[in-house]
Amino acid sequence: MLDAVLFADLVTELPSAVRLQRLVNTLRSHFGCGAVALLQLQQAQLKPVAVQGLLRETLGRRFQVAQHPRLAAILASRQPVRFPPGSELPDPYDGLLAEQPGAVVPVHDCMGVSLYVEGRCWGVLTLDALSPANFDALAVLQLQQLSLLVEAAIRITELEQANRALRQGGLPTVGTSTTAAQQYEIIGQSPALQQILQELDVVAGSELPVLLLGETGVGKELFARQLHRRSGRAERPMIYVNCAALPESLAESELFGHSKGAFSGALSERAGRFEAADGGTLFLDEVGELALSVQAKLLRVLQNGEIQRLGSDKLRRVNVRLVAATNRDLQQQVKQGEFRADLYHRLSVYPIPIPPLRERSEDLPLLAGHFLEQNRSRLGLRSLRLAPAAELALLGYHWPGNIRELEHVISRAAIKALSQGAQRSDIVILQPELLDLPGSQPQAPALEHIELPVQGLKQAVNQFQQQLIRQALQQHQQCWSKAARALQLDASNLHKLAQRLGLK
Repeated sequence: MLDAVLFADLVTELPSAVRLQRLVNTLRSHFGCGAVALLQLQQAQLKPVAVQGLLRETLGRRFQVAQHPRLAAILASRQPVRFPPGSELPDPYDGLLAEQPGAVVPVHDCMGVSLYVEGRCWGVLTLDALSPANFDALAVLQLQQLSLLVEAAIRITELEQANRALRQGGLPTVGTSTTAAQQYEIIGQSPALQQILQELDVVAGSELPVLLLGETGVGKELFARQLHRRSGRAERPMIYVNCAALPESLAESELFGHSKGAFSGALSERAGRFEAADGGTLFLDEVGELALSVQAKLLRVLQNGEIQRLGSDKLRRVNVRLVAATNRDLQQQVKQGEFRADLYHRLSVYPIPIPPLRERSEDLPLLAGHFLEQNRSRLGLRSLRLAPAAELALLGYHWPGNIRELEHVISRAAIKALSQGAQRSDIVILQPELLDLPGSQPQAPALEHIELPVQGLKQAVNQFQQQLIRQALQQHQQCWSKAARALQLDASNLHKLAQRLGLK
């Protein structure tokens, strides 16, 4: 029966993410376990691509194989591996189980299997049960048999992604990603982010200059690198230039190079960043900071594709795709005479605004999970998690510094936890007071307006949540998606919560 369900999903046209999510949902139901996760191997780390029964932040974590012996053992075997209750190997999901968030589950049953697609190791499938002895010999045998259908689903998903990329003019990405792609990975699944990534895929296949617009800390460099990786220039270099760090006296030499003796200290001939990026991409970050004198020479390069080294009469042709970024209002700078109008129009052939973190709050748990796992690894901790109240504090904050500020907040909180006596061998839970967020607590309705039940705290919390949801729905004409945004919740999580509270 299960084989028929999985096979039906294989032959049905489904979005890739939906197919893989349905797969883990079906497996969890069949094996009667607490959590199922599908993780893709990328170099030396495992990236969750579909999970069921684990906290949403799990999708943002990247598990270094060398630091997680259970995952390493699964990868090392072509047969299913079962970890019986009482196994001394640390569980990578401690504190991440949705049914018991933040808790250690000392006695439970786990198993997993490595997955291979066309002879290469694609990743692993893991199953965790909250009760001991949940998986018997028959379950292990079934996992081995079903892994073939899982591998087939993955292969279909890869082919669909490759075909879609080719239709959009980008490059297909099949197999493990490069180290550079991991280092500059864009984390998130929100509609706003997916729309930007799709737009980048489309424009990547062109040679148009692109102008990335957005506040400080939104990750404009990550989007520039994504654009380069998806373009036909991906095998050539991408050269990064921080225009804000270029003194006017050195900017021309840095960008276009100089000849020997061009100025005091020019002891030899030197190529500039344009020549270094020849055949590839030049990324001008904070382009609004360039001096007007440098802007004029930059415009000449964009017009005719030729550069002239400082102190030289020789013209050199360069083939460079230009991507620029700024957090300034360049149109306003043009009106004020601080930025050349002709250069602005050359740079902004295809402008792409990057949304701030507050407009993609669905991605915040994933980003938080990503930074939590980074700090866990960096500090040598067994486990690093957010308390539920701390996650609410993060969701209630405005984030003027965007993703960069979130990264610093979590790193600072992890160090504070250690300095206040947390042990590296424990599951370290970050409480809201460790986050040190100014004015981060959302304004909640006064408790005196709520008639608390006498049965206990759990019932009181449930009634409080019910009232908040009803109030949000009433304010937004019973529109669940708008109510979810008002409550700063993912829409699917709001539906689940409403079902649990008996509101649906």
